[in-house]
Amino acid sequence: METVQVDGNNILEVYHTAMHWAEELRNNPRPIIFEALTFRMRGHEEASGVKYVPTHLFEEWGKKDPLINYESYLRELGILTDAIVDQYKKEFLAEIEAGLEATFAEEEVVPDLAEEMDDMYAPVEFADDFQCLQSAPESDRELRLVDAIKEGLEQSMERHDNLVIMGQDVAEYGGVFKITEGFVEKFGKGRVRNTPITESSILGAGYGLSIVKQKAVVEMQFADFVTCGYNQIVNNLAKSHYRWGQPADVVVRMPTGAGVQAGPFHSQSTEAWFYHVPGLKIYYPSTPGDAKGLLMRAIEDPNPVLFFEHKLLYRSVSGGVAAAPYLVEEGKAAVHNHGDDFCIITYGWGVHKALDCIKEHKLNGRIVDLRTLLPWDKEEVAAQVKATGKVLVLTEDTITGSIASDIAAWISEHCFQDLDAPVQRLGSLDTPVPLAKTLEDHFLPWDRLPMALKSLIEY
Repeated sequence: METVQVDGNNILEVYHTAMHWAEELRNNPRPIIFEALTFRMRGHEEASGVKYVPTHLFEEWGKKDPLINYESYLRELGILTDAIVDQYKKEFLAEIEAGLEATFAEEEVVPDLAEEMDDMYAPVEFADDFQCLQSAPESDRELRLVDAIKEGLEQSMERHDNLVIMGQDVAEYGGVFKITEGFVEKFGKGRVRNTPITESSILGAGYGLSIVKQKAVVEMQFADFVTCGYNQIVNNLAKSHYRWGQPADVVVRMPTGAGVQAGPFHSQSTEAWFYHVPGLKIYYPSTPGDAKGLLMRAIEDPNPVLFFEHKLLYRSVSGGVAAAPYLVEEGKAAVHNHGDDFCIITYGWGVHKALDCIKEHKLNGRIVDLRTLLPWDKEEVAAQVKATGKVLVLTEDTITGSIASDIAAWISEHCFQDLDAPVQRLGSLDTPVPLAKTLEDHFLPWDRLPMALKSLIEY
């Protein structure tokens, strides 16, 4: 990459060099690093002061003050006079004073809860022919979870010609899980873009696209790697609409979860890291039908959505998926009713392990598949707690500080009168995810689930 370095305190050098390269790049577009050398003469902010900076640096850079030097230069040319300088200063001061006066005349902001909450998310509008369904339509057509996600992504690319997919190896290679295989041939490299291993840059580029009315789906190759782009999500995507009314139309695909012996850096459940951040949405489907409908719904939404896809379920779970495009509404749980003795509130892999446990041990209980975690279906959870009186909140995540813990607290606070037993929680051990299969199986909560349910039923 070509580089250009200028004296950042020389106004004319900066201006003429920038003008030259602007014209150069209009004729021959390419990346250029433009470096302007300068020095901050004040603290990072008013309170920090400058005592930590050596005095000689201020003396050296003080001689390079661009305003003083440029003023002297214009005086030497006879362009500036004392009278002109004084007039400029008076005009600047008057402008500042007018701004201060107008600001101080403003009334104090009066808090309004409804207005504050409305500012969190951009309004979501769906086309008349593309309304949300509470559940995925029934279909005899069976797809694996990975294929349902691929189809939802492909149909969204067909529907929106301003949708761009970005991620590591998502183009010719088709992504590490092959979900975008064949997309380059169909949609072109302008819309299916390989990126460097720079999660922060990818997410920032997605945000930039949204500012110019584009849509972006950004793939984190593994959900664990999102840590390198954490600031972009929690401080830019999440707060954009609240701060200045700018929707952040970005979906972040997050291949997640354990059970594949991938060790502590490729197996973590990271959804709780973002659950605490206002302005985000979190989807976590457990079935192929929901995966397609929720992914397409996330792409229609102008707000930032973290879309979690369990790696183990990609090719181990199949289900009915309608061929036509469709949307599944957020914040609506699905209920598997197998009796009235208890209910399990869970999501993702937990749904399948709970169903297996109920079937294997011939239990009579209900499973609430949350499907989306932010928002989650409080109304349905309350109804199932009321119907059964006993509840276990189940998560694959480590239990301390988990989403399961928050849901359990909410149930205790809002459904106490309907409970016949204390709310139970079950999650993975509070350790990193082990690599060895025996240790990973012990880390995960599934082997402890039958005993937890037995204790809950007998309470």
